[in-house]
Amino acid sequence: MRQWLVAGAGAAGADTQAGVAGLVRPEELAKAVVFLAYDEPSYMLGCELRVDGGVGNLQAALFLSMTFVFRGARMVCIEIEASSRMNDPKSAVLGAAAASEDMRSRRRALLAASGAHAVHDGLTDLVYVLLPIWQAQFGIGYAMVGLLRGAYSGAMAGFQLMASRLARRWGRKRMLVGGTALAGMAYLLAGQAGGLAVLLLALALGGLGASVQHPLASSLVADSHEAGGGSRQALAQYNFAGDIGKTLIPALTGLLLTVASWGLSVSLMGLLGLAAAGLLWRLVPDRLPSAAAKSAARVAGKGSRGGLRALLATGAIDSAARMGFLTFLPFLLKSKGAGTAGIGLALSLLFVGGAFGKLFCGYLGARVGMVKTVWLTEGMTALLIAMSLALPLFGTMAMLPLLGLALNGTSSVLYGTVPELADASGREHAFALFYTGTIGGGALSPVLFGRLGDLAGVPAAMLALAAFLLLTLPLSWRVGRDLDA
Repeated sequence: MRQWLVAGAGAAGADTQAGVAGLVRPEELAKAVVFLAYDEPSYMLGCELRVDGGVGNLQAALFLSMTFVFRGARMVCIEIEASSRMNDPKSAVLGAAAASEDMRSRRRALLAASGAHAVHDGLTDLVYVLLPIWQAQFGIGYAMVGLLRGAYSGAMAGFQLMASRLARRWGRKRMLVGGTALAGMAYLLAGQAGGLAVLLLALALGGLGASVQHPLASSLVADSHEAGGGSRQALAQYNFAGDIGKTLIPALTGLLLTVASWGLSVSLMGLLGLAAAGLLWRLVPDRLPSAAAKSAARVAGKGSRGGLRALLATGAIDSAARMGFLTFLPFLLKSKGAGTAGIGLALSLLFVGGAFGKLFCGYLGARVGMVKTVWLTEGMTALLIAMSLALPLFGTMAMLPLLGLALNGTSSVLYGTVPELADASGREHAFALFYTGTIGGGALSPVLFGRLGDLAGVPAAMLALAAFLLLTLPLSWRVGRDLDA
């Protein structure tokens, strides 16, 4: 094997690199490929291989590179490169520069989308912290409290499809920055609200601004990364960032409320939204990386309407089960003897597990496939929900992080599959449909299963919820069949 190793990047002549045994010939590369295809190099881990027919003005070139090869405990960075003819020696340098620029663009896109997700999800969940304060401030009942929450979430869910359509006309970057700025200004307005009418208007505007984030930021991540594993892993990081925002922004506001009025605290969160909009304007790339654009062009027209509908149904059922379980969990814990502090700890354990579940399951899906991951996480979720009814309080609390991992982790796998089933030109619309469907399923579930709980009791409703979740298994199999087609 040593005759094919090239130490460093030293060149011999204008068109190839010098190996230990001299210039590398195509037939030697063929032997290397045969060697690597069998079991002999079992000591090699982390190999990265690339075969390319030529870049730029390279004609009839065969390119094979190996990086970060581990031999026992020692890492050796080696590179193999050969080409039968090179018309322009500068093209390799230009190709490397373009690849470096593409990598920077992908990182900027992921950073921008993740930041937008963290800020928007944090501002969305901040409403839960403020609802008791507004109830005491304005002397309102629970129906009006629900209306305040519904004004934000309803506007966010209702305008996602419109946001995806407007992005085609005005551009994704402008819509994402404008929506974030609108959400920030809405919180500034809410901080100055002296009555319910102004507060309702501010929350509706905040939901309108938040409606751009999920479809546009998700499609930005999907379009800037290669389809398949790379896209799924990037979307897992994007989803994990949203949970970080849900944790940090409400917690920060809670601390501010101990030393400042709610109006000042809310106004500061509005300034945070405006600052995020400014950062997005600088971070969101103006164009796709060239490699991602070529990848999108290759997969254009390969969307599957049937698979996308099955995926949407899977996501809606998964969201319905998640929101239904979150509704019943406090009552279940209370029946087992948990107090207010215990319920709060239980929810924290569940959410921490859920945050890491989104990250872990996204990578797991890229590794073993969507269908196997969904069957594993949804089957585990249904089983753990049933076990929570039989276990004592301590046992239920102990398994909540694992339940949170499975309960929330499925969503990352499903989100990562959307770009593989949608036409490249309609990803924003596909993401908007998916997010609207999952939000709708999550909104209806507490009402429907809550009614069942009134009639048959909480345990029966939770068992029905676990059984309902198993419908995702045949649906995910249907999605997987379209992915393999």
